[in-house]
Amino acid sequence: MQWGLLPGCLTLLSLPAHALACWDEAAQRYGVSSQLLYAVAKVESHLNPNALNLSHRQHTGSYDIGLMQINSSNLPALARFGISENDLYSPCTNIHVGAWLLAQTLARQGLSWDGVGAYNAACTQLKGDACQEARRRYAWKVYRNLPASAIQSAQPTAVRPQERADTKLPLFILAARVSP
Repeated sequence: MQWGLLPGCLTLLSLPAHALACWDEAAQRYGVSSQLLYAVAKVESHLNPNALNLSHRQHTGSYDIGLMQINSSNLPALARFGISENDLYSPCTNIHVGAWLLAQTLARQGLSWDGVGAYNAACTQLKGDACQEARRRYAWKVYRNLPASAIQSAQPTAVRPQERADTKLPLFILAARVSP
């Protein structure tokens, strides 16, 4: 085992056993790869279900909650489904909401690295090249956090997020459907 994997493994072991099954359940329900969901959560919160990011609250008026760092701007929409801010600290609920949001983003942006980048950089503040650069940087982070098995099994079709933010990903990683 590489030492770099140890913190992630220890974090996963600290999650309740039922939460571990949530990756696959959410992936199947929303048609988003469980490996991609895991990589997004690793980038967003370092797999910390209690993560709270207030760093952009003063600038945007919003903050991010839990494993998948669900933005507080989604709370009104989630309330219609009976999901409160407090519910987002439940790993399973947060994973499902994150999968739902990622599937919606990929449906809008396409099954691409740009779509993955849009999960983090909605570009409500950033525009043009700055938006594309933010999405590209985020997509790289997610790519580097994909489990090695996901990257290896995608060869030789896997395309790394390089020059073009709209480069297509292997469909098994990004295949998404938005309907519940």
